[in-house]
Parts: sequence; C-alpha cells; structure tokens
Amino acid sequence: MSGVVVVGIADCIVTNSIETSLVTYALGSCIAVTAYDPVVRVGGLLHFMLPDSELDRNKAKVNPYIFADTGIAALLDRCVQLGAKRQRIVVKAAGGAQVMDEGGLFNIGKRNQLALRKVLWKTGVLLEAEDTGGTASRTVRLEISTGRLLLRVAGQPEREISSSTPARRGRLFEDLNPDR
Repeated sequence: MSGVVVVGIADCIVTNSIETSLVTYALGSCIAVTAYDPVVRVGGLLHFMLPDSELDRNKAKVNPYIFADTGIAALLDRCVQLGAKRQRIVVKAAGGAQVMDEGGLFNIGKRNQLALRKVLWKTGVLLEAEDTGGTASRTVRLEISTGRLLLRVAGQPEREISSSTPARRGRLFEDLNPDR
C-alpha cells in the first residue's frame, strides 16, 4: 500500500507503509479517529458514523467501524497487531460537526464526540489533539511517515492538528451535554 489511500464512511485502514497517507473526506457529524505509534510508524484512520453499537448489534457485527465503541476498539487492536504498543499510540480526532440538524434535534455530532471520549477513557488512551464540533465539514489526512494529521476546512488552508492547536480544542463533558 502506498500513495494516498481513501478511507470511506464506516471504514478503517491501518498500515505500516511509510509511503502512505490515509485520507477521509467530508466529515460532518461523523468523526475521524487516527492512531499512530511513532516508534514503529504504524498508523490507522477510522471514520465512524454513530456513537454506540447498542443501536444495532447486528450491524456492529457485520461492520464494527460504523460505531464509536466497536470501531475505536478495532482500530487500536489492528494497530497493535502491526506492532504498535498501546502506551505509545497517539490518538487525534476531527469531525463531530452539527450539520443538517440546525435545530439540534439529534445532536449526532455532539453524541459522537462524547462517545469518542468515553471509549478512549475506558481503554486508557488519551486524546492528544482534536478539531471537533462547529458546523463545518472537514477533510483529514494522516501521514504514516511522520504521524502528522492534516486538516482542511472549505475556504481555509490545510493545517496540522497537534496538541498545540489552539482552535477547536476539546471541551468538557458538561459542554457536550445540553441537558446538564
């Protein structure tokens, strides 16, 4: 595998090919989660749609990448299978916007953000950096050779998402729960 490899909706690709970049397009309420081990240069990108596999266990069995809980677990497991160590994995995320739900009736983007944090907390993996929320669609690209996660929002130049990225850093759980 080399060159630019597209990760579709409800899909996950993991590789140790340093000639590869993984890209996913048009993240609305969906979230892209990347996992990268800088020592062995193993990286993966998951594009999940929904927060919880309890919504449809049968769908989760057929395709675990649809849901945050089953997809993130599979992403991390696949990275480990290629030689990554969980304690070294750097996780970043983008997406979770509120699109096509102007009244906030379903809040899929916010629910996806909360599910991301919950799953990572349960697995003991920290979210190093993110660009989530808002209303803009995003495209992200993970460079396997460097571990850099690059973000493009329509009308803006491409930029790196890193732990020092000031814009759109994560919010507390309380900020994601409008009922509190």
